[in-house]
Amino acid sequence: MNVPIQVGVFVATSTPPERIPVLAATAERLGYGEVWVAEDYFCYGGFTGAALALGATERVSVGLGIAASVARHPAVTAMEIATLARAHPGRFLPGIGHGVPFWTDQMGVTAKSPLTALRECVNSVRTLLAGETVDMQGKQFTFRSVTATHPVDGHVPILTGVLGPKSLRLSGAIADGTVMSVLAGTRYLEEASRHIRDGMAESGRSEHLVPTFALFSVAKDSRQARAAVRPALAGYIAAVGAHNPLTGAFGYGDQIAELLQGSPETLADKLPEEFIDTLAVAGDPDEVAARISALRAAGATSVVLSPVNADTALDEIELAASAVLPQLS
Repeated sequence: MNVPIQVGVFVATSTPPERIPVLAATAERLGYGEVWVAEDYFCYGGFTGAALALGATERVSVGLGIAASVARHPAVTAMEIATLARAHPGRFLPGIGHGVPFWTDQMGVTAKSPLTALRECVNSVRTLLAGETVDMQGKQFTFRSVTATHPVDGHVPILTGVLGPKSLRLSGAIADGTVMSVLAGTRYLEEASRHIRDGMAESGRSEHLVPTFALFSVAKDSRQARAAVRPALAGYIAAVGAHNPLTGAFGYGDQIAELLQGSPETLADKLPEEFIDTLAVAGDPDEVAARISALRAAGATSVVLSPVNADTALDEIELAASAVLPQLS
């Protein structure tokens, strides 16, 4: 059976924390199935942001994508997850990743082996949530007879946020899902899904969530929406650089390298129209619906819309709710 794709809304970390509840409640009222917050250091807190969104809603799933495995000891991470999972049963989707090296370097917590740190973190968090004691001297983390006072009845999905083949395979093996970057186009999703499936096969897992973030703008005038998404798209491309798995899946490396040699101020204007088609969800309602459907066909289990313009974000998610979501049901 072809199940309609879930569509969510991302609350950008530039959002003042006091605005999170109203944005989450609005997304739920409009019919979106997910609300996602993040933990981009040093903006609003990921777990407190999720708590604000959960407290303002009744039905939607609230995801955290992504907390760095090394930003807290896994025992503290498990404590935070358990608190929200018990207070809002079945609605919290916590995500853990390697962490952006620039930020973890600022804090002096970058792991010598990010894969090892992530594995130890996810496995120990899951064990603690189940009420078991962890006593372990790991390569990254130490536990001396740690037991959660408030474990969780039932399963709490733990997702990761990773990019490369080895990390994706690890995610498939140890996690319940993988959160995909806003630059994850269809070709990257297809490649990533293969690596995830390899990891799932290793551990005998049969289900895996793939929420996919997307830079988003919608307007009745397609040209307006496509123009609006350019600065954000250019900013992300500049941040990840010319050669990375996301744009590399489309063979854009050399083209981006050439574009990055010019003035950063003009990068947005120089982006080929094709980049908007493949790396963003932007256009009129019909184009946005088609793009979401394409991401679903490539492996996304949900598409999380990240509005690029804070001033028009509410208007755009309202337009998408009335003109896009009905096309996906």
